[in-house]
Amino acid sequence: MPAKLSLTSTLSLPNVSYTIPRLGFGVYQSPGDTCVKSCLTALRVGYRHIDTAQYYANESQVGKAIADSK
Repeated sequence: MPAKLSLTSTLSLPNVSYTIPRLGFGVYQSPGDTCVKSCLTALRVGYRHIDTAQYYANESQVGKAIADSK
């Protein structure tokens, strides 16, 4: 039986000794202020992986949330 996932579950990256959080908070189609607020909430409750892409065009909002979260 597979282990249960949690916000602290990680995934090893191939060919390097780094890991990344296995669960990410997605921001696809998350507009402006909603994106900032939801990312801040996600970071506050323990997410450490924001699943974003240039295609989503909300990099500045994700960056603002990360900066504001300290």
